[in-house]
Amino acid sequence: MNTSRITVILLLLVTTVFGQQKVTVENIYHGVFQAKGMDKLQSLKNTNQYTVLNADEASGSMEIDLYDFATLKKVSNLIDTKNHAALAGKIDSYTFDSSEKKILIACNSRQIFRHSFIADYFLYDITSKSLTKLFDFQVQEPTFSPDGTKIAYAKENNLYVYDVTSKKITAVTTDGKKNAVINGITDWVYEEEFAFVRAFDWSQDSKKLAYIRFDESAVPEFSMAMYHKDLYPKIETFKYPKAGEKNSAVSLHIYDAAANATKKVDLGNYNDFYIPRLKWTNDSNVLSAQVLNRHQDNLDLLFVDGTTAVAKVVLNEKDKAYVDITDNLTFLKDNSFIWTSEKDGFNHIYLYDKTGKLKNQVTKGNWEVTSYYGFDEKTKTIFYQSTENGSINRAIYRISLDGKNKIALAKTTGTNAATFSPNFQYFINTFSSAAQPTTYTLNEAKTGKEIQVIENNKALSDKLVAYNLPVKEFFVLKTAKGIELNTWILKPKDFDPSKKYPVFMYQYSGPGSQQVNNDWNNKDDYWFISLTQQGYIVVCVDGRGTGFKGADFKKVTQKELGKYEVEDQIDAAKVLGTYPYVDASRIGMFGWSYGGFMASNCIFQGNDVFKMAIAVAPVTNWRFYDSVYTERYLQTPQENESGYDQNSPINYVDKLKGKFLLIHGSGDDNVHLQNSMQMMEALIQANKQFDSEIYPDKDHHILGTETRIHLYTKMTNFIKENL
Repeated sequence: MNTSRITVILLLLVTTVFGQQKVTVENIYHGVFQAKGMDKLQSLKNTNQYTVLNADEASGSMEIDLYDFATLKKVSNLIDTKNHAALAGKIDSYTFDSSEKKILIACNSRQIFRHSFIADYFLYDITSKSLTKLFDFQVQEPTFSPDGTKIAYAKENNLYVYDVTSKKITAVTTDGKKNAVINGITDWVYEEEFAFVRAFDWSQDSKKLAYIRFDESAVPEFSMAMYHKDLYPKIETFKYPKAGEKNSAVSLHIYDAAANATKKVDLGNYNDFYIPRLKWTNDSNVLSAQVLNRHQDNLDLLFVDGTTAVAKVVLNEKDKAYVDITDNLTFLKDNSFIWTSEKDGFNHIYLYDKTGKLKNQVTKGNWEVTSYYGFDEKTKTIFYQSTENGSINRAIYRISLDGKNKIALAKTTGTNAATFSPNFQYFINTFSSAAQPTTYTLNEAKTGKEIQVIENNKALSDKLVAYNLPVKEFFVLKTAKGIELNTWILKPKDFDPSKKYPVFMYQYSGPGSQQVNNDWNNKDDYWFISLTQQGYIVVCVDGRGTGFKGADFKKVTQKELGKYEVEDQIDAAKVLGTYPYVDASRIGMFGWSYGGFMASNCIFQGNDVFKMAIAVAPVTNWRFYDSVYTERYLQTPQENESGYDQNSPINYVDKLKGKFLLIHGSGDDNVHLQNSMQMMEALIQANKQFDSEIYPDKDHHILGTETRIHLYTKMTNFIKENL
């Protein structure tokens, strides 16, 4: 009998004799249930290999290791920090040049906002094993030119080019200034809502550099006090355009490296617009850019001549609500291109010729393409992930460019995600479900056949035997209005249908989001499990406005954020209250961010349904939130006053009957503490008692091991005392 089997049997005996081991906030956030993964996995482009960043806990060193896709065997160690004192044992991230013989290594990273950071960068030559620190200052987003001879980077709002051979630095821009002008790096609202930082890109021949310039001088400023341990608080001030306020004036530029000259692209036909994406095509003299109007219901894909800087529209998309930008734009050898769009009501893959004429809708059906993985030129095959196996699941498929010969490569019920080898011969499938911790397998990409298990997290599975965890049950809840909503429920492991249980509801509910999905537990899930061990049923319902069920379901909330979503949560709670094992007088609600907005609305507007609610970092009035996100769904406050005010929880505080806990980080640059402060003042003036907690200097995520333990202990105690 092997050791692992003995361990499982002993754990079963212990569980049987002494009962279920408890999941606690402490063991959740001390990493007891951490699954093993493949950190910083990168598929190479030139060889059928991949790299992983591995840490040696014993020595404290880190290494980038090279593996073969076909065998999964380690080919070599590319770099080990123990051989390079300058790295001090730490690699934060890494990128290869196009030859994959040089690596840019980041360390000592310092976070700016959600995605942005500055770091020290080292250039490592794999062949000579030489490591060179690039600069004696920290920079942002250094990026190799395609020929590997130059590195473009940003520093203090300006853009520079570094010549790898001569080590010469050339300034591309000189007018960058904090809170005024940014070159090549996005402003706060672009970074947060369009989810990118590097606003520059090299042409395929390495001769030109396109970049976006942000003039944010007219954008209103927001200031936050940061308390730290200083005698006087430090005031952080940055540009933050709230709904209806001035945005950065953006412009598009093309820098010619040889001539050391820049041309501005004429976008005079547009007014008050966004440039959410730019990307050079396979033609070295043709740049693509996506331009979106402020309402975000009209998107133009532009092709820009690299010599003249003249732009033309090659594709236009309109929508009565809003158009989602896409990262799936892929140029083929002849500059025809692949594009994803939900213009037929579901997100699908389309093929256009190089002039923007539609050649073919590749995928069709009442389901969503959720990830586009790539195109194999050799076999004319597209690889993608979708909801064809149900909206809460993800499966992987291949399909010919003409829309024929579709094959399911991985469709085990749950969540499948793929990393393909450069030649699309293999893929690493990452699979999990509500009942199965994350597994990594090597699969053959022609049929999907599993070749080998890389990691199955058996050690975690064995450990969890002693905890005897309940598993989420998925079902469709139908409200009294006839609305069908995806739902999961977690019941105590010793559930007795003859008893009455309190119900704790969790949701996020933001446009296009999904919380009812069939994958393995995150830290919140373990917390919910800990609540079931204390006698609670936990339920999550994805109401109208959430994603992956088609555009109509997602966009029904347009101009009315918080109306239908709140209706659905209240109606779902009423349905749950009819279940024979639910105590309808003891239903609570929890949410974070958009979910906090919802939890606040539910305890106020559903005061006869909910006994308590916890709102973390909530938006309390959309007038306080940023322009790009808010106006996408509500337009401006000047255009849609009622849409802002009629669904804003701050306007319903007088209805509070139950127990309410309001939590916020004082250093939240995203949903400002202002939201909760104004909510508190409204509650005070309405003479409504409530509980609150402020976490000093913590941002929107309220991170930190001890901080999280404090936060989740506080919420647990509040639930136990009031539900």
